[in-house]
Amino acid sequence: MKNGPLNNIRVLEFSLIVAGPFLGMNLADLGADVIKVEPLEGEARRQTGTIPGTSKIFQWVNRGKRTLQINLKHPLAKQFIHEMIKSIDVVVINYRPGVPKRLGIDYPTLASINPQLIYANISGFGSEGPLANDSGADMTAQAYSGAMAADGKIDQYDAPEMIAGISLGDTAAGLGAAMGVCAALFHREKTGEGQYLESSLVGGAMALEGGTTMREAETDKSSRSIILERYKEIRDKGGNYKDLIGARKSLTPLRRGMNYWCGYNAKDGALVISANTVGGRIQVRESLGITGMGDDDLNIDIHDPNFLTRVEEEHLQIANIIRTKTVSEWMQIFRKKGAPVAPVLLPEEVSEDEQGKFYFQELMHSVTGAEKQVKPIVSFSVTPSNISSSADMPGDHVEEILREYGLSSEQIQVMKDETVINE
Repeated sequence: MKNGPLNNIRVLEFSLIVAGPFLGMNLADLGADVIKVEPLEGEARRQTGTIPGTSKIFQWVNRGKRTLQINLKHPLAKQFIHEMIKSIDVVVINYRPGVPKRLGIDYPTLASINPQLIYANISGFGSEGPLANDSGADMTAQAYSGAMAADGKIDQYDAPEMIAGISLGDTAAGLGAAMGVCAALFHREKTGEGQYLESSLVGGAMALEGGTTMREAETDKSSRSIILERYKEIRDKGGNYKDLIGARKSLTPLRRGMNYWCGYNAKDGALVISANTVGGRIQVRESLGITGMGDDDLNIDIHDPNFLTRVEEEHLQIANIIRTKTVSEWMQIFRKKGAPVAPVLLPEEVSEDEQGKFYFQELMHSVTGAEKQVKPIVSFSVTPSNISSSADMPGDHVEEILREYGLSSEQIQVMKDETVINE
């Protein structure tokens, strides 16, 4: 296989959990040589699986990398890292604010050693504002960005429930920073100039939901101001989060096609209709055998008090029809008409689905055996992206990396004796 577009780019990653590792994973998928630095005992996410030393979440975001378990607080480790930086192209880091400087791996320190260095930092809240020095996690990002409330889920205690199944802030920040690294490398190619770049979990989550949080004067007059006034009334009366979410949902503007932008139960599962055009809704109705125009009929006034009643009646009609067949049977019918409908797959089913299986690459892990991982997020015709390997186990590459970056057998033994690295 040909090399990826980032072939020969060397990345040193100081990371933990998801955001930083996800950034490094994407660079590795594009062909970069990524070395992940971990503490002596290995990153904490190695210890959350059924097998000591690895876990599914660790294997996901650390595929295609070599790892270096080293005590960064030891002077010999700092000396080695500083020597290593001379031939590194990109540093990835998502430690808490203040930690990089204490360890001697902050941007000013490393850039003084290698001025052409690209330094990508991911934080919880970014470097501006009163919360810049606060730590953050994905749940923090979901909450502070507005994404959690926009999703509108409430737990059994009437309290906020996080968006499950996706690390929204982590992955958005990591993907945005990966884009930034590629742009910075392109700039360096033209000018020879390195630079610092950053993304944040909160900023990443906000970027993905910008259409919800953005401000626009004319539209805000008829929507945002009304909602804010309702929030104030609820809070003044001692209302809780559930009340606020209920008000938000009740004040969502009515629109045509609501029954064609939602999910339905079939005999053996569920499917969603995503028809946001008149043409698509006609295809759905033809597939279902429904006559008439539904609420696409412009003679129907969406502001009429009876509009919601008509919507509910149509929804019940569609639901009853879909409940009569299996998901597979309906998909055959909808596909013949070209209707925009998809089955709702459960996470455990995705890799074996007729379409889903095309998004996976088979790998072999040295301890856990055969695995399937989702392919790189982008593909190329000339410089293919690829998962080069499964995530390694602690110690697999430590001596290899130390030798590659200039240490002799005697120097490596000293690092072992000083517990800078493990035996």
